[in-house]
Amino acid sequence: MGKVTGFLEIEREEPRYEPASDRIRHFGEFTIPLREAQVVDQAARCMDCGIPFCHGDTGCPVHNQIPDWNDLVYNGDWEEAARNLHSTNNFPEFTGRICPAPCEEACTLNLEDTPVAIKTVEQAIADRAIKSGWIKPQVPATKTGKRVAVVGSGPAGLAAAQQLARAGHDVHVYEREPKAGGLMRYGIPDFKMEKDHIDFRVEQMEAEGVTFHYGVNVGVTTPLSDLQRDHDAVLLAGGAEKPRDVDVEGKTFAGVHFAMPFLVQQNRRVGGEDVSGEFQLSAAGKHVVVVGGGDTASDCVGTSFRQGAIAVTQLDVRPMPPELENKLSNWPNWAVKMRTSSSQAEGAIREFSAGTMKIISDDKGHVTGVECARVDRKRQAIPGTEFIIKADLVLLAIGFAGPVQEGMLTELGAQYDKRGNLFADTMSYKTTVDKVYAAGDMRRGQSLVVWAIREGRQAARSIDFDLMGKTDLPR
Repeated sequence: MGKVTGFLEIEREEPRYEPASDRIRHFGEFTIPLREAQVVDQAARCMDCGIPFCHGDTGCPVHNQIPDWNDLVYNGDWEEAARNLHSTNNFPEFTGRICPAPCEEACTLNLEDTPVAIKTVEQAIADRAIKSGWIKPQVPATKTGKRVAVVGSGPAGLAAAQQLARAGHDVHVYEREPKAGGLMRYGIPDFKMEKDHIDFRVEQMEAEGVTFHYGVNVGVTTPLSDLQRDHDAVLLAGGAEKPRDVDVEGKTFAGVHFAMPFLVQQNRRVGGEDVSGEFQLSAAGKHVVVVGGGDTASDCVGTSFRQGAIAVTQLDVRPMPPELENKLSNWPNWAVKMRTSSSQAEGAIREFSAGTMKIISDDKGHVTGVECARVDRKRQAIPGTEFIIKADLVLLAIGFAGPVQEGMLTELGAQYDKRGNLFADTMSYKTTVDKVYAAGDMRRGQSLVVWAIREGRQAARSIDFDLMGKTDLPR
């Protein structure tokens, strides 16, 4: 694939970023794309390896045919590369921006720490396809007469809705918020993905026949039973929004907040929504402590800098990982190694093996600091290692415990799995209630956008098969 000797002749190259001093002054995307010739060179590095792990389950949950579209880009056939890419992924411009690229971890060239820049090529193909007008609504030739409800318009819900509409069903998406996108719109900051990409896909889907109903909180403002009565099938794709609680003294002090309200409010501001009636969450002029070591914590770091934080410290209870993994024991799987996000590179102070012991306040009940201690491998505090970090704002970003069960899921009365997620298997995606299906984070727990797209596509196939007795939709 690509140029036979490309991986020997061409160095790996990735897009550059605007300098941190510049990019923290705005909330827009700051990646400087490669020129076309540079992208072609990167595609040319794709080698003719015996087993391309990059597009198996290990590397790509949606099974993008990566060697194929790399070869097409190398040979100048960008339009065919776009068709190939969209055959497995409804929204490659999303994943090209916000996927952590397990495909690159699984690349054979990663054995030499120089994987093909797959994510870069993917985004380039997707962006060129949109800019060139190659992405058009795919309106079904005939309608089936079946009506399907999709609850939630995150990546799983959007992918399922688009697939079902293209199969000829009358698809209705019910979304609690004023706009579609779920946490892609309201959780992921614009500096990682601007929201016009979502708007483009919504317009495409509306032209394909999908109807969006905004401001509908199923199970709260609208009974789920109404959807069950009025539709032939219901897909629940509402995400996993319940924050994992932290058992730490002082978490109720003023200035201590969970990550998502902080991120959501800022995304609403950037999107032009009115947040004047809400309690204003801002890091401006503050010392910020972010508790957590994952992507959400990193998003809090980048958002805090852009709001004008004086200093940002990120606490990770895990030990500092090695700079490089042991390839022979890890490859082609995702490796635990030192990774620095663009937000962390903007000036965050990172503390590893740092347990949060308690949050300290002044006599008015407002946070003034976080008492920490080094922890051992069992995450137990090591005596004598205590230290205090000054804080005016503490953001708890330690993940999600599963879907919110109050409201819609309580009304549904379906079975949960042992982790508290809505139970459904990965072949049928059926819950234990007739005609009700589940996909995405609501079914699998907190995960990646690319996994949500996969589940939405596969759930759509299952629903189409159950409604029609056959299906042409791919898995």
